[in-house]
Amino acid sequence: MKGLYYYILFSLMAFFFANQPVYSQKGSKIKTIVIDAGHGGKDPGALGRNSREKDIVLSVALKTGEYIKKNFPYVNVIYTRKSDVFVPLHKRGEIANQINADLFISIHCNANPSTKIYGAETYVLGVEDNRTKMNMEVAMKENAAILLEEDAASKYDDFDPNSPESLISLMLFQNDNLDQSLNIAQKIQQQFTDRVGRKDRSVYQAGFLVLWKTSMPSVLVELGYLSNPAEEKFLGSTEGQVYMASAIYRAFKEYKREFEKENNAWEYRKQIVKAYDGDSAEAKVKTTAENPTPIYKVQIYTSPLLIPTTHLRFKKLENLSYYKHNGIYKYTSGSFETLEQAYIYRKKVRSKGFPDAFVVAFLNNNRITITEASLLKKPD
Repeated sequence: MKGLYYYILFSLMAFFFANQPVYSQKGSKIKTIVIDAGHGGKDPGALGRNSREKDIVLSVALKTGEYIKKNFPYVNVIYTRKSDVFVPLHKRGEIANQINADLFISIHCNANPSTKIYGAETYVLGVEDNRTKMNMEVAMKENAAILLEEDAASKYDDFDPNSPESLISLMLFQNDNLDQSLNIAQKIQQQFTDRVGRKDRSVYQAGFLVLWKTSMPSVLVELGYLSNPAEEKFLGSTEGQVYMASAIYRAFKEYKREFEKENNAWEYRKQIVKAYDGDSAEAKVKTTAENPTPIYKVQIYTSPLLIPTTHLRFKKLENLSYYKHNGIYKYTSGSFETLEQAYIYRKKVRSKGFPDAFVVAFLNNNRITITEASLLKKPD
């Protein structure tokens, strides 16, 4: 009976999450980032033979912030802790919310009873259908820090870090910035793999209290396993910490530049106008002949893993398709030549159980912003 109970519960959980929205981050620039060094003070975190998680992640967090401040001096870098102190989990997210941060990165290390497991992985808040049990185990270890807090029951709505039911309810909590969170998470993993040579344990979704109520794109990074002797030695070394911090910084740099480029509608408009009104008659004829016309679709779901469009979660929808952006699969329904048609169809999609579906635009099969699409109309 217990197995049947969890099967039903996880199935309902997956269905609920399938209907959750994917939003874009508000604003056009990344101005403030909060870097969270996990654990601290009376909470040592994961323990290796010769190291403690709280010490390693603090060093990596501070180094990451230094790289960002050095190369982007106008970006405000805030730390949840800069020394060996205990900061309650709920306070970490509150810090980011209170200063209206644009990005939240929580840095951790992992551990496992097996000394053979190693590699880096990055998490966002949510449900991962294929790894629910494994991800829950990781989240439970990180959430256990609330047992060291006073009056935790009232602060976390009676959340029990040892209860699967409590964790499932947390995993179902809506994350309005899932799309962007998955984006930065994928970039971090790619940097760990391509630039530092770490084993890629991929991007996953799970229920972490530290990400629970953050109102901006947020990720939790597991640098590696202190239970693995070789990985502990690497992460405990100055060289290893420099490499991991620089990888997170490079991922931030790529994410920041890409986000701001996609939101720079004014520069895009100048390019379009120049194409029609440039000095070259040949260029004008070529551009007019191409007649760039955007296509509008309704986006309904985002996943780090490829899911068939024939999946039961999509059975109520028509004209399904997906596109891959920054390593993330994004699913859409419908295809329209005008924004008005797309908005009408969006209402239909929402009535079928996807209440937060939203409209996206494409040009030549490439995703563009709605603002950019509106500028593609030939100037009079």
